[in-house]
Amino acid sequence: MSRWRPAALALSSGIAGIITCIFPSPPSYAQHPPEPEGYRLGDYRSPTPKTLKGAVVIGTAEAERLWRNGSAAFIDVLPQPERPANLPADVLWRSPAHDSIPGALWLPNVGYGEIAVETEAYFRRGLDKASKGNFAYPLVFFCLRNCWMSWNAAKRALNYNYFVVYWYPEGTDGWTDAGLPVEKVQKSP
Repeated sequence: MSRWRPAALALSSGIAGIITCIFPSPPSYAQHPPEPEGYRLGDYRSPTPKTLKGAVVIGTAEAERLWRNGSAAFIDVLPQPERPANLPADVLWRSPAHDSIPGALWLPNVGYGEIAVETEAYFRRGLDKASKGNFAYPLVFFCLRNCWMSWNAAKRALNYNYFVVYWYPEGTDGWTDAGLPVEKVQKSP
């Protein structure tokens, strides 16, 4: 039987080649879509591009290095949960804290494709605070894995003329997967 083994291997390799030709891998943009011209306007929890023109895309190792060195401000843009519709009007609503990278500034809702004038002003104040008024201060934007909020927020910061912008697409998911610490954060005022 051993003399048939090479023929069987050759046959199975040939079949695998034919299957690959008939059913090729999906294009790479199926996992990572191309960058849009403007901001992403919907479906915010879906695969993100591999790039962001003008920004440096970083992985967890580089994010950790920047964090440990204290050489960049970390901006968490995870959206804030909305006030429950059935909550009585006389009940005070406080957004719950959430786990984030220690020392991060949480600026929720600034990563939507279209933001209100008040939200834009809030974002600009937050960036000014994080950067200490220095447009060259390194800023790291993150959210969760497959979250366009951080992509939009980083792009918006670039459009505001911040020019040392890092985008960390793995966000707190990649951070915690690596066993790195998180802490509860509250929305920045």
